[in-house]
Amino acid sequence: MIKVGIVGATGYGGRELLRLLLAHPGVEIVALASTSAGGQRVDAVLPAFRKLIDLKFEAFDPGALAKQCEAVFVGVPGKESMKPVAQLRAAGARVLDIGPDFRLKDTRAFSAYYQVEHTSAEHLPGAVYGLPPWYRNALRDAQLVAVPGCYPISVILPLRPLLDAPLSEIPAVADSISGISGAGRGLKEDFHFPEMNENLKAYKVGAHQHIPEIEQELQHRMQVQFTPHVAPLTRGILSTITVRMREDFDPAPYYACYENEPFVRVLGENQLAEVKHVRGSNFCDFGWVIDKRTKNLVIVSAIDNLMGGTAGMAVQCLNIMFGLEEGAGLDWGGMAP
Repeated sequence: MIKVGIVGATGYGGRELLRLLLAHPGVEIVALASTSAGGQRVDAVLPAFRKLIDLKFEAFDPGALAKQCEAVFVGVPGKESMKPVAQLRAAGARVLDIGPDFRLKDTRAFSAYYQVEHTSAEHLPGAVYGLPPWYRNALRDAQLVAVPGCYPISVILPLRPLLDAPLSEIPAVADSISGISGAGRGLKEDFHFPEMNENLKAYKVGAHQHIPEIEQELQHRMQVQFTPHVAPLTRGILSTITVRMREDFDPAPYYACYENEPFVRVLGENQLAEVKHVRGSNFCDFGWVIDKRTKNLVIVSAIDNLMGGTAGMAVQCLNIMFGLEEGAGLDWGGMAP
């Protein structure tokens, strides 16, 4: 059994990690750290886990976590994991960070989009971007994994195989709609029920922090006009991605690289993904339509932002790191209805 700990298990991503790891056949949760719930029983703070776990939340102690755990997940808010991750690495722990702090290799881009200076830049060269289809070999020996963002996963997986396809240099347009859980557990007026019920809105147009992450993982060979939206859903992301073709081509051969991927489901031409088919699962589904009138290739992808976009992807990375069966603890179909 792989002994693991979670730092920040009371947030939405951390809770989902806790749910998955409790059911994982090869994992034992031995420590949970929280600054907001230190000393309290886990099942008192998170009643969903009554009769499932008999632990208390601890104060964050990197040395103790490194001693107890073979791997530590960090699920604190964005821009707040730089220090604890650095402390855990200094103590010798293998770390999987589900936040954004170690995804970008360019500290200038990080500062520009996150409005803070990176304080642990020395760890960036060794951080492995946790997208298994493209970094599986590096993940096996990784000491620090930067689990991808949810929006980027829904855009990168459909676009990266097309980097050598005959596409125009016109920027790809990615319009993504996310459930409200993507904004995290913190209270924000914009996401109160009266504000979001029967509402749909775009935000951070042209300035979202996931833009440089997407373009980095497209090897800076494709610009992306990324527009995020939030909808009155609890979870799920639907991304509609439009790219201009220089000439007619069949996208299917480019997606053959995903044929043996356990959690990428290429639906094919004229088959469009839906959130309900991936909800509660680690899958990314996508299909496409070729619009002969406009010469555009339109791809529609769907993920569960808390599973295939956060916790599920993190567990898949853990499985690879420790030589476990890659789907261990993750073989869930979508929850529908």
